[in-house]
Amino acid sequence: MSAYASHVVGSLGWTLVHFLWQGLVLGCATALMLTVMRNARPGHRYTVACTALFLCLAWPALDLWTRLQDAGPAASATGFGGATTAGDNGGDVLAAYLQSNLAWIVALWAACASVLALRIGLGLLWVRRVGKLPAGDAHWQAKLSRMAAQFGVSRNVRLRVVADLASPITAGWWSPVVLIPASLITGMPPHLLEALLAHELAHVRRHDYLVNLAQNVVETLLFYHPAVWWISGRIRAEREQIADDIAASQLGEPRRLALALSELERFQFSSHHLAQAANGGDLMTRIKRLVRPDTQALNWKAAIPVLGLAATLLSACASTAPAPEEIKERAVVDFSTCAKPVWPAESLKNENTGAVTLAFLIGTDGKVKDSSVKKSSGFVPLDEAARVGIEKCSFKPATVNGKPVEDWMLMQYVWMLK
Repeated sequence: MSAYASHVVGSLGWTLVHFLWQGLVLGCATALMLTVMRNARPGHRYTVACTALFLCLAWPALDLWTRLQDAGPAASATGFGGATTAGDNGGDVLAAYLQSNLAWIVALWAACASVLALRIGLGLLWVRRVGKLPAGDAHWQAKLSRMAAQFGVSRNVRLRVVADLASPITAGWWSPVVLIPASLITGMPPHLLEALLAHELAHVRRHDYLVNLAQNVVETLLFYHPAVWWISGRIRAEREQIADDIAASQLGEPRRLALALSELERFQFSSHHLAQAANGGDLMTRIKRLVRPDTQALNWKAAIPVLGLAATLLSACASTAPAPEEIKERAVVDFSTCAKPVWPAESLKNENTGAVTLAFLIGTDGKVKDSSVKKSSGFVPLDEAARVGIEKCSFKPATVNGKPVEDWMLMQYVWMLK
């Protein structure tokens, strides 16, 4: 792998790792804000959730861009013969372990993201194929076109009847298509089906399909973080409530839409589908909201997971952040005090190469008190030669508030043929 490719992989890997805590921060902040705004309009909560999901993408994107601008890892210092210092405490040991496995982390992320991207692509192809089918019901197509004009939608909205579908779905932006389950066409009273179509037209008017597609992209890239899925789920739930409000206002009968959703739940239950709207949002919750739009009391049981996440975040920050008055400096090797490790004759004859990661316990006098091999080069003679050779070096000991202290440090030595 070239140096540039290695730098790109390393930057991407560390960006993915750091989003673990970044996503936790955004998830906790979003949960607290939505809890405070539980009685606000759905549109306001929708804006907060969309902003949070945008930040979930923007924060790591900025982090990645910043890392790519760096010439290399800022925390490492290159020494003689390919030797590199890599830390001096438990946190740095973990960092060194992650650094050595970044390629695998990136490879696993890329594989999973590719599978999810393929799933999105297949879904889009299915929607396109269904959208090209001939109109199945001329009466309801004409009805949908008249309703679209009443909603102020100037584009042509197509209607397609699909056999195996749990609930109505709206797809497409420039040429939107509303997919209706065949069971609803034949089994639902016309005035209730009209209410469901009004809900779908609200999605068309708001271009919700584009936002949903953007959500899918974020979910694909950051699939490994639960906060992303939770925030995205909240976006879908709030979006359904906004569409309910628009449809109810256009119909002038909130209870009519609630009855239509109740019938939809019955159809889904009889077809062994969960009572979940196609684009998100629990049907029973939406029905209750339309019938009784009461002020919501604070549910402390629901807030417990949020408080738990916040407590975990604060605990992690408290455990990793140094005390304000404590200033610690790492141990530093003085390469001028030692020669390069001697290449074992047998290893040189066999042209063995590799990188070995070593750990050294540096005393307050700058001498090595203990050492071990943390990651082998693959050849024991090379590992031992590097350990014995570097042990002879002198070090500037680690200090806390200017006072020398014993501490461990990591160093990598690369055996390579010139």
